[in-house]
Amino acid sequence: MSTRTGTGPRPPHRTRRPAWAGRNHSLLTASAFITSLGSHGALIAAAFAVLEAGGEGGDVGLVAAARTLPLVVFLLIGGAVADRLPRHRVMVAANALNCVSQGVFGVLVLTGQPQLWQMMLLTALGGTGQAFFSPAAEGMLLSSVQGEQASRAFAVFRMAMQGAAVGGAALGGAMVAAVGPGWVLAADAVAFAAAGALRSFLDVSHIGPRQPGGGLLSDLREGWREFAGRPWLWGIVVQFSLANAVVGAADAVYGPLVARDHLGGAGPWGLALGFFGAGTVAGALLMTRWKPRRLLLAGTLCVFPLALPSAALAVPVSVELLCATMFLTGVTVEVFGVSWMTALHQEIPEEKLSRVSAYDWFGSVALLPLATALAGPAETAFGRDSALWGCSALIVLVTALVLTVPEVRRLRRRGGKEIASTVPSAAPADAGRAAG
Repeated sequence: MSTRTGTGPRPPHRTRRPAWAGRNHSLLTASAFITSLGSHGALIAAAFAVLEAGGEGGDVGLVAAARTLPLVVFLLIGGAVADRLPRHRVMVAANALNCVSQGVFGVLVLTGQPQLWQMMLLTALGGTGQAFFSPAAEGMLLSSVQGEQASRAFAVFRMAMQGAAVGGAALGGAMVAAVGPGWVLAADAVAFAAAGALRSFLDVSHIGPRQPGGGLLSDLREGWREFAGRPWLWGIVVQFSLANAVVGAADAVYGPLVARDHLGGAGPWGLALGFFGAGTVAGALLMTRWKPRRLLLAGTLCVFPLALPSAALAVPVSVELLCATMFLTGVTVEVFGVSWMTALHQEIPEEKLSRVSAYDWFGSVALLPLATALAGPAETAFGRDSALWGCSALIVLVTALVLTVPEVRRLRRRGGKEIASTVPSAAPADAGRAAG
């Protein structure tokens, strides 16, 4: 029987969270899981909403482009705003915009025949919200973990995101078939509302007050100097600007065509994409344990397998081999993703994280619409197989070129004290409580 009385000292509170998973990390991971689950289902729902309203494939492309265009236009501004204002407020405001746009989209689909211009406008509002949200969210995440366990925290975050993406696509497709796209869009609006509510509780007390600057253009120039002054940073962003473009073209245009002509239709292609998603989850799980000393060297070497899916489609291989290839690619791409986030966390000053992230995002998506638009003419000019082999060759070429940058080969993981000196305010306010 216990002899401790109510007046005696209480033992210190013990949190069930591991030392690296502070309150902010937990809130960010939970909210990202919710929005990723809803958004990946909503992407399918939006396409079917256009088709059910009488649209054709070109109309689906217009709605998709309406989302991408404001994302490209406003990303850099979103990064500057996120480094000027409290990041969690920018995130909540962006979630509110996405909630309203998806909610109105869902109501239009449920109550009648939405017009193409209405769907494009609402989708564009969603892309605008994403442009402001993404740099703020990445800056918030990078500033909310600390020390030697940063890569594990990023891996767990990405594992939750990738798992939600796989589950969201499967659930969204099933819901579209069962209840229609309008209800899936409405569910996505609810997901944005719930995630925004969670993000409103983020603690930004660990982020020091911003120094008064010379305005938005001055912030953009300062972000550019930070970006352009690091060869490893802009080199890898250029690499992925090209790699993402050709991978996007292969996945969106050539993959479905090869599946139709050689693999048995949409089902096998969807299965292959599902294996890629499962690979990303497995890769994130691997990175909770593995800490490569040379961050960018290990990550960049793991980009070479990104050329394999296009080559597999060019052959084309069997469905089983394609699924295995996609799984392996998902694993290796996630190794790069965690290594990349760890390098940004280690090397970029906290007060510039969102602006640098904005340039990273901008480079990643800027060429994607152009590549997708040129995929058809390239197939006509060179043939589908040649176009796919060209995609693979370009990925190998740009990855080999980025390895010639000395900083990419030499950048090393630092210990906790060294990271803290590089990013003085990177530790969250509740780090001590989490470690206790």
